[in-house]
Amino acid sequence: MNAFVKMVNNPFRFRLFLLTKVPSAYFAGVRIKSISPDKCVVTVPYKWFSTNPFRSTYFACLAMAAEMSTGALAMAQVYKRKPSISMLITDMTAEYYKKATGITTFVCRDGIALRDAVEEAIATDGSNIITVKSSGTNAAGEMVAHFTFTWSLKVRQKKTG
Repeated sequence: MNAFVKMVNNPFRFRLFLLTKVPSAYFAGVRIKSISPDKCVVTVPYKWFSTNPFRSTYFACLAMAAEMSTGALAMAQVYKRKPSISMLITDMTAEYYKKATGITTFVCRDGIALRDAVEEAIATDGSNIITVKSSGTNAAGEMVAHFTFTWSLKVRQKKTG
């Protein structure tokens, strides 16, 4: 986890990562504010690139930030891991409660559960599925949206021959 956290905490390296791997998140202003073994905090601003015709943050930009709060915790567990682990979202649900008109902060507190799911996939030399949650609030602490993501984690098999 330390190598991934070090990369995320370097603003230049992480923005370069976003620009090359997830350019829509880069341009929308999605940023990881903090990451630890148990939780990840991600923000998305209300700005021109993330707006919709209703003068709020576009739902897909909110979903990007929520997904990043869960995905960063998963990536921290599989980053440069031997054996290699693949990650894939297999399901997502969302509930929206309030217009997002400023910075929305998403928090996922399922880091330990994600770590355990990765370890179980490795121990069985197979796969594992885990559902994690991310909640988004505005600057006043009001709930804006709540997401659940189901991640499939699978040990990549070595190619023979």
